[in-house]
Amino acid sequence: MIIGTAGHIDHGKTTLVRALTGVETDRLPEEKRRGISIELGYAYLHADGASVGFVDVPGHERLLHTMLAGSTGVRHALLVVAADDGVMPQTREHLAVLALLGVAQASVAITKIDRLEPAARAARLAQVHAEVRALLAPTPLAGAPLFDVSAASGDGIDALRAHLLAAARMQDGSPDASAVAHAGLDAADSSAGQALRLPIDRAFTLAGVGTVVTGTIASGRVRVGDELALAPGSGGAARRVRVRGIHAQGQPAQAGHAGQRCALALAGVARDEVQRGDWACAPALALATTRIDVQCSLWPDEERALRSGTPVHVHLGTADVVGSIVLLDRDLLEPGASALAQLVLHAPISAWHGDRGVLRDASATRTTAGVRVLDPFAPQRWRKTPERLAQLAAQALPHRAGRLAQLLQHAPMGLDCVQAARAEGLDGPAHLPLPPDAILLDGGALALAPAALQGLATLALGALQAFHTASPDEIGPDARRLKRLAAPRAGDVLWQHLVQHLLDSGAIARTGHWLHLPGHAARLSAAEEQLAQRLRPPLLAGNFDPPWVRTLAADLAVPEALVRQTLASLARRGEAFQVVKDLYYPTATLERLAAIARGCEAQGDGLNAAAFRDATGLGRKRAIQLLEFFNRVGFTRRVKDAHLLRPGTALFAGVGG
Repeated sequence: MIIGTAGHIDHGKTTLVRALTGVETDRLPEEKRRGISIELGYAYLHADGASVGFVDVPGHERLLHTMLAGSTGVRHALLVVAADDGVMPQTREHLAVLALLGVAQASVAITKIDRLEPAARAARLAQVHAEVRALLAPTPLAGAPLFDVSAASGDGIDALRAHLLAAARMQDGSPDASAVAHAGLDAADSSAGQALRLPIDRAFTLAGVGTVVTGTIASGRVRVGDELALAPGSGGAARRVRVRGIHAQGQPAQAGHAGQRCALALAGVARDEVQRGDWACAPALALATTRIDVQCSLWPDEERALRSGTPVHVHLGTADVVGSIVLLDRDLLEPGASALAQLVLHAPISAWHGDRGVLRDASATRTTAGVRVLDPFAPQRWRKTPERLAQLAAQALPHRAGRLAQLLQHAPMGLDCVQAARAEGLDGPAHLPLPPDAILLDGGALALAPAALQGLATLALGALQAFHTASPDEIGPDARRLKRLAAPRAGDVLWQHLVQHLLDSGAIARTGHWLHLPGHAARLSAAEEQLAQRLRPPLLAGNFDPPWVRTLAADLAVPEALVRQTLASLARRGEAFQVVKDLYYPTATLERLAAIARGCEAQGDGLNAAAFRDATGLGRKRAIQLLEFFNRVGFTRRVKDAHLLRPGTALFAGVGG
């Protein structure tokens, strides 16, 4: 169990840890000279089958950022209040930090009782006890036991030590219990698939060992020889390292697990390439983000409401970065209230679902709010839409299975399982407790709720019907064009599955590359079929300049209306396309023109009207008409004067493609 001290400067935190463990945690010469803690100190106590690690934090108000780094991973707080001073300003702020970080277990040490006059001791201790209980009452630490102690005389030290060891034995029975409690999860959420995450609070070099990093393991296990990643890394690129050695709870070990304080000797990284604020984690979990969606709770003692867009210092893990907070479901957050928000950071950090952090004001002089990470992959666009707010409400649920079930219901384009597993700190998508009716695509990388598939099918059928209504003489769009019309945000894997699902069910039909409703494809009458056989040769013989409807009608001595009707029927069968009114090109001819267009794009000048005109031998007007047709059907798209082939298009690929 890891215990973190808290309390006002000069209330005896370091002296108390030394009395409990026999270890002096002030190691810097300046700390010894000034008699105050400046950096984090560490001590361990191994007795009676229990192991306790202490993180001794500085109490000075200007060193609160160091206290926040040391509080990451703490599951049991040791709040220290001097009997002669009582509750002081940093007592209050340290308590606020612990409450906002979600620390739910604590013990209170009333120190320096030897300084009280014997005659007034009982009355003074009663007064201090009342102050402390009143201070703790509105927090999760209400009811924490109080111990009157003196490090100088030893009074009460044995009782406090026995209490802490007993608490450690209870927690050590379930190694993941501390992490579960801290993240607000149940036991089922903590077991299978949790990968290693260790927030680094110190990095140094040892002769003969190399680079060493320390921290309290937030989740998972680590073993000698494991390959890890250091995140977020330089420029957001994680660095791979190997574990050469481990000290767990101050002792050499072959492995460490969640809740233990560990020192890792790393190969493959120099001391100046790792710093406080980084994470050592399983490579599959490595991430860097500058936008994080969170649940934000404003401290009840704040004097003013928090306004959206307020600059803040963000303390997450052991990192301290500057950013701003954007409220998503309101414009003002009142003291004591909670809201959904997005943190926009000025530098990348690493964070995972359930991680807790603290916000301080822009000048870093006041603790204002606590945050719990909901989504480390927060979007910049559509962040306040009802759909997105529903997703965040689902991500705020405490249990992973229920959270994922609700996320699927609010994920019309499917759930990215690889990203979800990474955000949850899991070793891979296979460990996600998805509902049994979830539809898994792309080897389990994407999950979809049946209702979402039906919703997409409705969108696709509606878009296809609208296309037929607007363009009755065309057979229909290809799959990519229909995606742009119906669901442009859908991924390719999802869309391909939907199209195949609709084809298999008979809801749509495919002719060549073209999709259409089953009743839309034309069936030629015997007379139309005879005329079609007469029309095909002159259309093909016309090469890149086929005859117009009026020319065909005159040459074949057939009414224009009948020629127009038959060509429209051929178009609905995918045999021909109307490039402009009354000018039809056979599909085979368009395939040859498309091959020329591909060749033009591969040249230095790209595909434009002049290049296409020269390559086809057509006039400029006809070249432009054909290029506009290619744009219209989704073969190309126009960007200024250039026409770019749409990536991955299979249209008109019968020749030269």
